[in-house]
Amino acid sequence: MLVLLPPSETKHAGGDGPPLAAAALSFPELDPLRKELVDELVELAGDVPASRAALGLSPRQDVEVSRNATLWSAPTLPALRRYTGVLYDALDAGSLRGAAAARAGARLMVGSSLFGLLRATDPVPAYRLSAGSALPGRPTLAARWRPLLDPVLAELAATQTVVDLRSGSYAALGRVTGAVTVNVLSERPDRSRSVVSHFNKAHKGRLARALAVTRAEPSDAAGVAAVARRAGMRVERSGATHLDVIVAA
Repeated sequence: MLVLLPPSETKHAGGDGPPLAAAALSFPELDPLRKELVDELVELAGDVPASRAALGLSPRQDVEVSRNATLWSAPTLPALRRYTGVLYDALDAGSLRGAAAARAGARLMVGSSLFGLLRATDPVPAYRLSAGSALPGRPTLAARWRPLLDPVLAELAATQTVVDLRSGSYAALGRVTGAVTVNVLSERPDRSRSVVSHFNKAHKGRLARALAVTRAEPSDAAGVAAVARRAGMRVERSGATHLDVIVAA
C-alpha cells in the first residue's frame, strides 16, 4: 500500500543534510523537470516583485523568495521532516519508532509541485512553489508534470493499493486511476452533511498515520476503511474506490 500526501505551504527551515542532488531523489525519470523547475525558481528569485506575483506572496513573505534563491546550496531534510502544518502535525511521523517507522517510510509519499513525487526519506530543501503557481512564460505545472507523473503513478498503482489524500490541485499534477480517495464530511445533529474545510487536513493526517503503521495490507477501499475504523474513525464507502470520513459538526 502507498499513501499519497499533499505537501504543505509551510516548511521547516534549515536542515542537516547535504545540498540538493537529483541523484538522491527517488524516481529519476522525473529529474529533467525537477532540474528545470529548480533553475527557474532560482532565476526568478533574482526578481523579488516577479517572485511575489508568480508565487502569490506578500512582502512579509520575502523569506520564501530567499529560500528559492538558494535551492541548490541550502541544506536538506527528509521529506516527512520538511513539511509542516495541520496534516503533518496529526500524522506525527517523528513519534514513530521501530517497525511502525519503517512501514511509514515505505508507504508514505508526498506529491510535490517542485519535485513531482517524493518518498518519505528523500532529502529536499525548503522551497516555495504551489500547485497553482504560474511561472512567467511557462505552461501550468499540471501541464508540465502530467506527462511524466501519470506513467510513474500508473506503474505504482499496478502492483499495490494507492490511497490518494492529495488536494485537488496536487492530484491534478498526476492522476492515479483506481486510487482510493477520501472526503471528510461534517454531520450535524439532523444528519445533514457538508464537506469539512478547516479540519479536513487534521482528519486526513490521522488517517495517514493509521495507514502508515498498520500491519495490514489493504487491497481495496473496504480494507482501507477497516484500518480507519480500527483507529477509531467513522468511515463510510460512497463508491467502489471512495470513502467518506464522518465527523461530528
